[in-house]
Amino acid sequence: MRKLLISMFFLLISLFVFTPVYAQEVEQETQEVAVQEVNNISGADTAFIIICAALVMIMTPGVALFYGGMVRRKNVLGTLMQSFVVLGIATVIWLVYGYSLAFGPDIGHVIGSLKWAFLDGVGFEPDPTYSSTIPHQLFMAFQMMFAILTPALITGAFAERFKFKSFILFIVIWLTIVYCPIAHWVWGQDGWIKNLGGLDFAGGLVVHIASGTSAFAAILIMGIRRGYHHEAMPPHNLPLTFIGAAILWIGWFGFNAGSALAASGLAVSAFVVTHIAAGAALISWSLSEWIYRGKPTVLGSISGAVAGLVAITPAAGFVTPVSALFIGLAGGAICFFAVNLKERFGYDDSLDVIGVHGVGGIAGALLTGIFATTLVNPDGADGGVTLLKIQVISVIATIVYAFVVSFIILKIIDKTMGLRVSDREELEGLDLSQHGESGYRF
Repeated sequence: MRKLLISMFFLLISLFVFTPVYAQEVEQETQEVAVQEVNNISGADTAFIIICAALVMIMTPGVALFYGGMVRRKNVLGTLMQSFVVLGIATVIWLVYGYSLAFGPDIGHVIGSLKWAFLDGVGFEPDPTYSSTIPHQLFMAFQMMFAILTPALITGAFAERFKFKSFILFIVIWLTIVYCPIAHWVWGQDGWIKNLGGLDFAGGLVVHIASGTSAFAAILIMGIRRGYHHEAMPPHNLPLTFIGAAILWIGWFGFNAGSALAASGLAVSAFVVTHIAAGAALISWSLSEWIYRGKPTVLGSISGAVAGLVAITPAAGFVTPVSALFIGLAGGAICFFAVNLKERFGYDDSLDVIGVHGVGGIAGALLTGIFATTLVNPDGADGGVTLLKIQVISVIATIVYAFVVSFIILKIIDKTMGLRVSDREELEGLDLSQHGESGYRF
């Protein structure tokens, strides 16, 4: 018994003596691993993605100006505000749970878990799942700018008639149950479209098809503007729209080239094909308009450039410059005729979100299935029947999900809060009725 007590005494002494030493060694090893991971960060890649994230952020004010110039004068501030307020709403959602749902550890190949809610575990060390050369928090911030831009695009479809408080609620719900799941499908680790082999380099599915399809659901429920078909509703300030388009074109370089997530040859390729496609679509839209209507217009040329930027987005990291030329030419012409369909069918897509972003995104995703090549990106795939089938499945799934869920969200809000402003408020304009301000005082 005495020997047992003596043994226990020396055991306790050894625990007090050696445990702090062991803990110190473990802590030192952990710090060494952390330092090693941080040391793997590329300064060039980090600086490049910071710049690209800033460029993508600027695209949302660019959308605000682009849309703001196309509405009537009494709605310019209301239109600007719809885009600008998304900067705040989406930022907070992304911090609290949005990033985790979109990119967090996979649940059933359809959504991320809440493990990274409030950016828990999203620090300065790289995450090898998404990018091994930049801080995880920078990747999160870059993707945040996409989450901000996408709902801002939808606003152009229902411009001049959406109640502001209902709009805020719609954006919160839409980001949560439409954008985040689709982003996980396409870009999240083990997302089902990613596992299927679907290609979407910078957001043809996640950004443009999702926003364009949701916009279609919105206008079906909301109906046409007061006076539509009976009175002229021309853009009130085309120079403002022109400035917005120029900002978008510049920002799109960050959008597409930044999606390479490194200052690399792939980023250069994405930059080059982005510019080529935009220029080609500008030409094809303008020529189509010239032939169809007798004159090329400024609004047509800038719409064509945006259509080309949309079409090349899913393909930007997978195609050659020559392929980008064909994608741009096709995208500009296809989107021109798609926009003109609203005159035939009578729906009121105020600022052509469906025709440019929805149709342009679909065209770009499908053309990616034809023109993609592993010579540009070994992590991609070669175009052909197999890839085209995968792209078709991805496009259909995105369209169906975004449309159905958006329709349900909007229908519920319409029945409870109402989506549209009153006839009197619409006649007065959103600037005064929703915000108590006027864009111009002469």
